[in-house]
Amino acid sequence: MADSEGPPLVASVVSWYGEHARDLPWRRPGTSPWGVLVSEMMLQQTPVARVRPVWESWLQRWPSAPDLAGDSPGEAVRAWGKLGYPRRALRLYEAAVAITARYDAAVPADVPSLLALPGVGQYTARAVSCFAFGHRHAVVDTNVRRFIGRAVRGKAMAQPSAGEAAFVESLLPAQPAQAARFSVAAMELGALICTARGPDCPRCPVRDQCAWQLAGRPPYDGPVRRAQQFTGTDRQVRGLLLDVLREAPGAVPAGALEGVWADAVQRDRALTGLITDGLAVAAPDGGYALPAS
Repeated sequence: MADSEGPPLVASVVSWYGEHARDLPWRRPGTSPWGVLVSEMMLQQTPVARVRPVWESWLQRWPSAPDLAGDSPGEAVRAWGKLGYPRRALRLYEAAVAITARYDAAVPADVPSLLALPGVGQYTARAVSCFAFGHRHAVVDTNVRRFIGRAVRGKAMAQPSAGEAAFVESLLPAQPAQAARFSVAAMELGALICTARGPDCPRCPVRDQCAWQLAGRPPYDGPVRRAQQFTGTDRQVRGLLLDVLREAPGAVPAGALEGVWADAVQRDRALTGLITDGLAVAAPDGGYALPAS
C-alpha cells in the first residue's frame, strides 16, 4: 500500500501539474460526470485539439445523458463530425439510454456499473470513476504507461502488460483525491513532456529521479509497430460516405453517393459496413440516411 503522500516522484509530478496543466474544459471544477464520460469517449485515439470544440458543442446540446437519450442515434453520429471511429458516437448514445433507464439518469460512480455501459472498457470506467468522482484507481493510458515505464521501470517504451494497473496503483497516494490528482498529472506529463518521439527531458520535473535517465536512456528494443495506413482504405471510404449523410437533412439518393469513390466494389463494401454497424440505414425510397430513433 502506498503511503498517504506517495513516493517523492509522485509529489514532483503533482507539483509540476499544478503549474503547467492545460486548461481543458472537462477538467474544470463543476464539470458533471456526464461531461467527463463524454470527454473520455471522445479522447480515445483522438487528439485533444480535435476533441475540444466537439465536446463543447456536444455538452451545450446534450448537457445530460437523458438529453442525448431523448434524441436519435443519427444526430449523435452527425454531431460527432470528423472525430473518427464514429461507432463511438453510437456507443455513447447507447450509454446515455442505459444511464437514463438503469441509473436514474445519473452516471454511476463505481467501476463495475460503468463497465456495464455500452462502449465503456476498463480504462474508461477507471478514468470516469477517478476523474468524475475522485475514487482511487490506477488510470493507465498510453501516456501514463510510457511515463511510468521510463521514470520507474527504466524502459524507453513500455508495452501493455498483465499487472500494469496493479503496479501503477501501488504508486498512488493512499488518499483518493491525491491519487486522482497524480493520475491526471502523470497523464499530462506523458502527453506534454515524456512524449513518444521527442521526450523533453531537460524540462521534466523528475529527470533526476528517472530510472531511464539514470540507466543512460537505453533504446527501445521491442517489436516495431507499423503505422496504419488510411489513404485508400475502407475506413477512408466509410468516412467520405458518412460526410455526405451527415450534411444532408434527410435521406440521400443512392446516386449521390456514387461520386464519393470511383471504385464501386469498395464503395458498396464500405456502405454495407456502415449499415451493418448501425451508422447508416437504407431509406424506403432506395436512398440512405443516418439512423433514426
